Amino acid sequence: MRHKKNLIKLNKKTGPRKALLRALATSLVLKGKMKTTHLRAKAVKSVVEKFITKSQENSLAVRRQLLKYFYDEKAVAKLLNELGPKYKERKGGYTRIIKLANRKGDDATMAIIEFV
Repeated sequence: MRHKKNLIKLNKKTGPRKALLRALATSLVLKGKMKTTHLRAKAVKSVVEKFITKSQENSLAVRRQLLKYFYDEKAVAKLLNELGPKYKERKGGYTRIIKLANRKGDDATMAIIEFV
């Protein structure tokens, strides 16, 4: 049974999907805002929000978990030094997704994902 198994597959196999989500998450943390398709924004939102919740506790174990996932050490430093303390009092909902017009070439729904 597949009850409550919510995973956005993005029409990719496991390896490429994980690599895409890692790259999107790293880019979002470093830049703070990015434009992508709506489905990719929804997929990366859950990943980033889990890591922001983890980064609220600045410890060596958390740093190692973040280094295992993110491609860039600058992203880990930004999570632990800026974003974690910034959202310490917030219970969740660290990002927002704003829908945009469809892309001209393939009519894909575009969106901006940014930190609140």
